[in-house]
Amino acid sequence: MKIILNGETCEVRAETLAALLEERGLSGRVATAVNEGFVPAGLRATTALKDGDRVEILAPMQGG
Repeated sequence: MKIILNGETCEVRAETLAALLEERGLSGRVATAVNEGFVPAGLRATTALKDGDRVEILAPMQGG
């Protein structure tokens, strides 16, 4: 299916947000949103993705 991931259209096989993170090799602490709605870590496995969804994955940055 095609989704928009961090502003870029891409083809993915994942059917849930958790599977997308795994597919993209993203582990650890990240913040996620689907269609501009925040998705907490505990709901990622049950958050289904569909064609055209806008997904944002943000990693915390250190510095100051």
